[in-house]
Amino acid sequence: MIVVCDTSPVNYLVLIDEVDLLPQLFTTVVLPAGVLAELQHPRTPPRVASWARELPPWVRVISPEGPVGDVGLGRGEAEAIAIATQIAADTVLIDERKATVVARQRGLLVTGTLGVLALAAESKLVDLEASIGRLLETNFRASPALIDDILRQS
Repeated sequence: MIVVCDTSPVNYLVLIDEVDLLPQLFTTVVLPAGVLAELQHPRTPPRVASWARELPPWVRVISPEGPVGDVGLGRGEAEAIAIATQIAADTVLIDERKATVVARQRGLLVTGTLGVLALAAESKLVDLEASIGRLLETNFRASPALIDDILRQS
């Protein structure tokens, strides 16, 4: 399975020490060049910027072929959607609502940080409640109802 990652899910997975779930859940992990740039931004948390400077060998950095189009999204989101479409990725990882809508309109399967954690829990790779607890200690935002639903389904 090929996954293309937006900035937010990678950021949070690095912050909670779960980014290594990605190669366990997906055969190919693609990071758009724009996402890599965002992960190295001066305001990025130091742990995340350090990870982005020394990418693990399982990350494949790709630039989109041609213009990504003006869809009213940030560079990372727009590139993630464009690349996922171009390479026929199985999934695109996006947390932001507007980008999720755009990706789904283009026929892409979308999941986010919580979806990755839930998938990992199904495979017995993480303790979902503990991982979500660490996630909520960051500036990650999700409705309590969504978190309750995910925990209840596990």
